[in-house]
Amino acid sequence: MHRQNESFVAIFILTGIPHAPDLGTTLFGIFLVIYVLTLVWNLLILLVIKVDSHLRTPMYYFLANLSFIDIWFSTVTVPKVLMGLLSPDGGVISFHSCVAQLYFFHCLGSTECFLYTVMSYDRYLAITYPLRYATMMSGKTCALLAGGTWLSGAIHSAAQTVLTFRLPYCGPNQIEHYVCDAPPILRLACADTSVNEMVIFVNVGVVASGCGFLIFLSYVSIVRAILKIRTAEGRHKAFQTCASHCIVVLCLFVPALIIYLRPGSKHVMDRIVAIFQTMIAPMLNPLAYSLRNKEVKMALLRLICSAKELGLQLRITESGSGRPGNPCGRQAGRKLDARNWLRSPALPTQDGILSSEVFGTLRSPGAPI
Repeated sequence: MHRQNESFVAIFILTGIPHAPDLGTTLFGIFLVIYVLTLVWNLLILLVIKVDSHLRTPMYYFLANLSFIDIWFSTVTVPKVLMGLLSPDGGVISFHSCVAQLYFFHCLGSTECFLYTVMSYDRYLAITYPLRYATMMSGKTCALLAGGTWLSGAIHSAAQTVLTFRLPYCGPNQIEHYVCDAPPILRLACADTSVNEMVIFVNVGVVASGCGFLIFLSYVSIVRAILKIRTAEGRHKAFQTCASHCIVVLCLFVPALIIYLRPGSKHVMDRIVAIFQTMIAPMLNPLAYSLRNKEVKMALLRLICSAKELGLQLRITESGSGRPGNPCGRQAGRKLDARNWLRSPALPTQDGILSSEVFGTLRSPGAPI
């Protein structure tokens, strides 16, 4: 009888990122640039990996998954943030839309967490078992590992979503966040949320600490391999790359630990910290893992040259005369067959384990996917 008298919340209101009124336009411009860069860089990575046969290796297979996740992870949250900054009514979200946003937010976030672990394990195998790596990381194995990350993320998110929205919501509807997330939503429930908060604490704690520990072990093996590099320049470059990877991983893990291991917190800093998780990390991933990589740079150059050659051939065909030239054909005053030169594999360096930057600078044989 009591439940029948409860009113049902049909809409929620996201309070957004706390800011001074005169900073709304500035924040809108900054977040819009971050979102556009995230989309462009990750789409570029997906395109290059798709069209370039030299990147058909396990590492780039996982990087393609990471770019796909980052595109949608940003899309789930950033457009709503921009709407809230642009319009006073931009923070309004329906109940069912909030359920969907919570599910995909946790699904993509936890899948990325698992994927980081798989990628570090891939690099561990590549460095520790270089001769058996191609067999151990076959196309089937890569597909199973990637599928396992998506399935684990979906199950993890489904549990969080069901536990959050099985509770009644009959009173206030202002979510103190810029995204529908479990901790701020639970504060609006008309029932005891202690069980939910404990489940969040244990669930996120186990997942984050377990993945973090496995990533740590993998990086210890990678550092040991780096120390075997004979040249100081090679060691410096490898450490620099590993440092950039660690920064990106921390941008995802640290905010998650701060927010979800303190589910009762109402501090506005939680929303500021979450920006690193939802906006900064997806934008930095292509820079840390792909765009600084020599193999990706070569693949981009091949793609640009192919596009220029295709455009030149189309212009020649339309004019009906002339002979197509090579748009990448001269370098330093001498003729260069760019297509053949760019299609040649990267030459190994004197350090043996260094060549083009696989995991930044560490090179290992890869199994084609």
